[in-house]
Amino acid sequence: MTAPERIATAGRIPAGVWVLGGVSMLMDISSEMIHSLLPLFLVGGLGASALTVGLIEGMAESTSLVVKVFSGTISDYLGRRKPLLLLGYGLAAFTKPLFALASTTGVVLAARLLDRAGKGIRGAPRDALVADLAPPLVRGAAFGLRQSLDTAGAVLGPLAAVGLMLAWHDDFRAVFWVAVIPAGLAVALLLFGVREPAAGLRKTPGNPITRTNLARLPRSYWWVVGIGAVFTLARFSEAFLLLRAQGGGVPVALVPLALLAMNVVYSLSAYPFGMLSDHVSHTRLLAFGLLVLLAADLVLAAGEHWSMLLAGVALWGLHMGVTQGLLATMVADTAPADLRGTAYGFFNLVSGLATLAASVIAGLLWDTAGPAMTFYAGAGFCVLALATLMLRPSAGRRA
Repeated sequence: MTAPERIATAGRIPAGVWVLGGVSMLMDISSEMIHSLLPLFLVGGLGASALTVGLIEGMAESTSLVVKVFSGTISDYLGRRKPLLLLGYGLAAFTKPLFALASTTGVVLAARLLDRAGKGIRGAPRDALVADLAPPLVRGAAFGLRQSLDTAGAVLGPLAAVGLMLAWHDDFRAVFWVAVIPAGLAVALLLFGVREPAAGLRKTPGNPITRTNLARLPRSYWWVVGIGAVFTLARFSEAFLLLRAQGGGVPVALVPLALLAMNVVYSLSAYPFGMLSDHVSHTRLLAFGLLVLLAADLVLAAGEHWSMLLAGVALWGLHMGVTQGLLATMVADTAPADLRGTAYGFFNLVSGLATLAASVIAGLLWDTAGPAMTFYAGAGFCVLALATLMLRPSAGRRA
C-alpha cells in the first residue's frame, strides 16, 4: 500500500475509533505505570516468590478475559456498548489507589482482580464497538489503530514510571498515586467523547445465548477461538520479562524500560500490520507472528546480557503487533454483527483459561528450573501453536 493509500485509509476510520484509542491510551498509561513496577514491588517490597507473581498475574489476566464473556453478551442483549465501557473503565480507575495502599500480597491480588475485572467488563464491548463503527474494508486498520494508540500508552506509562522512580529514589507508592490521574482522565474522555452508532443492534432486548443464536456462530469462528487459546499458551505474562531484566542486573528503577522497548515496537507495528491484514492471508500473518515469538523466547532463554534482553523484548513486541489486532479482526469477520459482543466474550473466556495455565506453568518453571527453562517452554508452545495452525492452512483467509 502506497503512502497516499495509507493516508486515505486513515481518513476513512471513524472519529469514534480514534477517541476509543485515546481512552485506551490514557488508561494504559495509568495501568503500565503500576504494572511495570508491580513484580518488583511484590518480590522486593513484599517478599513474594516468582510463583506468587505468576499466580497473581495469571489469576488477574484470566479474570479479565473470563469477565469479557458476560460483558460482551450483556452488550448484545442491551444493544448498547457504552454503558459497559463506562462501568469497566470506572472500576479500573477506582482501584488504582489500592496499589499505593497495599501492605500485603493479598491486597495486591484483590486490587489486580478488581482492576482486571474492569478491563474484562470493557474489553469485549469495546472491541465490538470498534467493529460496529468501522466499515469492513478498513476493519483491520481500525483495530490496528486502536491497538497502536493503546500501546502508545503502554510506552508512556513505563517511561513515566522510570522518570518518577529516579526522581523519587525508588518510591513505589508515590508512583502508584500519580497513576490515578490518567485513569480519571480516561473515564472523562469516554463519557464526553464517544458516541455509539445511531442505529442500535436490536430494537428490544433479547438473550443472545440461546441454542439458535449460538448455532449461528460458524465453524470458522470456533477455529479462531481455538487458535487464539493456543497462542495464549505460547505467550505467558509479561511480568516475567521484567523479572528477566532484573535478573540480568538492570537497576530496579530502569527495569520498566524493558516494557517500554517492547511496547514501542508493539505500537509502531500494530497499525501497519492491521492494514496489511485487510489484504493478505490471515493464516500466514499468524504463522509469521508465531515465528517471531519463537525467536523472542529463544533469545531471552539464551542469555541475560542487556543486548539479548533488548532483542528479545523487541521481538516479543513485534509478535504482539502482528497478532493481537489480527485475532480481533478475525473474530469480527467470522461472527454475526448482533452477536459480536458474545463472540468476543467466548473468545476471551477460552483465552483466559489458557492465560492462567501459561502463567502458572511459567512461575513453576522459574522457581524450580530457572528463568531460561521458562522461555524454552514458551518456545515449545510456539511450535505446538504452529503445528495447530498448519492443520488447517486454508482457514483464516479473508473472503
